[in-house]
Order: sequence, then structure tokens, then C-alpha cells
Amino acid sequence: MEAADRESVGVIDLAATGDDVAFARIVADHHEDMRRVSAVVCGDDAVAEEAVQAAWPIAWRKLGSLRDSARIRPWLVSIAVNEAKQLMRKRRRRAEIEVVADPSDEPGGVDPATGIDAIDLDRALDRLDPDDRALLAMRYVAGFDASELSVAIGLSPSGTRTRLERLLKRLREELE
Repeated sequence: MEAADRESVGVIDLAATGDDVAFARIVADHHEDMRRVSAVVCGDDAVAEEAVQAAWPIAWRKLGSLRDSARIRPWLVSIAVNEAKQLMRKRRRRAEIEVVADPSDEPGGVDPATGIDAIDLDRALDRLDPDDRALLAMRYVAGFDASELSVAIGLSPSGTRTRLERLLKRLREELE
């Protein structure tokens, strides 16, 4: 075990026994990943932040039940994703997409059509199940590898890769 891994395990063990400083370090290390993935899941930064804030007390309470300290990142992100999905179920609101055109009349200004692909992608993502959005966000926003994804979603690494490949194929077909 590398020194950084031993240090991380020590911090987790301290936090699990109630050490506020150790838990604050865990928050500092993982809050942004949790927020970014939650933002993709729910499509709203404010709701994502609310989900992450709701996830931290749960993580604090359940930290002692974490079996493998090396898996803390996918475990924490999973908690935040679950909270984001719960908030979405409660709110059931749709996000508006705004296209900002370049007001300049100069040649070579920003073409409003350049945002169309992003809008198409946003709409395709909105149509996905929150679990599928969470999988994509964990992979491409938080950079989870197959083993971290498998912990987060409860499938084997090969099953996770297969699910991700099928999801990407479906997205590509929808966008064509």
C-alpha cells in the first residue's frame, strides 16, 4: 500500500470515529466530484449543491460501514447521486436552455448555430434515465475508471463497461 493510500485510510478511520478535522479533509477532497456528477444528473447547479449538502450528513453517519477505504470516492458520489435523484423526483421541473447570440454585426462573429450541437446533447441527456446520466457523469465528468464505476453502480467491471458502451451507442444514434 502506498503512503498516500495509508494516509487516506487513516483519515477515513479517524473520521469514522468522529474526528471533525479528518471529515473536513474528506469533504475538501471529494466535494467537487460529488457536485459535478450531481449537476449532470439533475441539470441544475443549485439542486446539485443541495444534493451534495444533503449527502454529507449521510456519509458522516455511514462512514463506519464503508468496507474498503480505497472505494470512498465512488461510495460518496453514489450517495450524492441518490440525493440528486430524490430531489429531482420531488421537484419535477424542466430546465430551460438559452442560446446566446453574438450581438456584433462584424463578419466572423459567433454563429448562433454553433450552440445547436450542445442543445441537442443537452436534450438527449435530459431524456435519459437519471441512472444513465449518473453513469455518464461519473465516467466523463469525474473520470471514474471501470472498477470505480462498478462499485458505484453495483455491477462487475465488465458489466459496467458493457452498460456504458450500450448507453453511448444509444446516445450516438439519437444524435445522428
